[in-house]
Amino acid sequence: MTYLGFLIGFVLLPIILLSTWFIYKKIKGNGLKSINRYFLPGYSFLILSGLALLYTTPWDNYLVANGVWWYDPDLVLGIIIGWVPLEEYLFFILQPILGGLLLLLVLSRLEFEEKELINPHVRKIAVSFAVIFWLVSLGLLIFGPRAGTYLGLELAWALPVMILQLAFGADILWKQRRVLLAVILGLTVYLSLADSIAINSGVWTIDPEQSLGYLLGGVLPIEEFVFFLVTNIMVGFGFVLIWSPESMARLASYQRKLISRGHMPDFSSDG
Repeated sequence: MTYLGFLIGFVLLPIILLSTWFIYKKIKGNGLKSINRYFLPGYSFLILSGLALLYTTPWDNYLVANGVWWYDPDLVLGIIIGWVPLEEYLFFILQPILGGLLLLLVLSRLEFEEKELINPHVRKIAVSFAVIFWLVSLGLLIFGPRAGTYLGLELAWALPVMILQLAFGADILWKQRRVLLAVILGLTVYLSLADSIAINSGVWTIDPEQSLGYLLGGVLPIEEFVFFLVTNIMVGFGFVLIWSPESMARLASYQRKLISRGHMPDFSSDG
């Protein structure tokens, strides 16, 4: 197996199948009524894929440059940007697309929950726990053993994004927990199984000295499972926050407060 073969078989093919299904549903007029109309799904895919590429690129280049993981040069196209092959950048773009399409598929069955939001103080509680977890991960990275390097780098990189997402809408995310749980767990298990095949084929290798040495199924380093878990959480949180009607109402509320305090101009006025 090559890296390109991995992308085509395990990522691009499901994207094509899901896209075909939604085109068919669109033609039949069976759209998702609960998706926020302020942000069409197409725009949200572009936004999250772009953000994923920008945020992940320097971090992943650091991992390869420091030997946390490496790829077999004979199993990639040979187009290297920085320290990372082109296929890796394509994965950064394609994973959010796959996650968003899977989320849409689940929503076609469950739809967004219409019940009231829970106590808004849940945002403060969720952020507090996430910050503590982030500080612990920094401690593991800075003061822990070399074997904790990969895990520490993963958590230190991913948790700031989750903290921002929770600060804005932990109550919104909790309301849609059934949808999120189905997508995050399902896609994490799927990509972990695919990753096990790629590792077993030698497409890429995780440095055993910078990982804890716990192998799931005797093949997959636990850090790889954590990687897919945290990235799918970020992707799932991002789509739900973009698509939820409560998010637009909250953004409008923040905008009104900033305008009233003179921190931003009021573009809605007529003159």
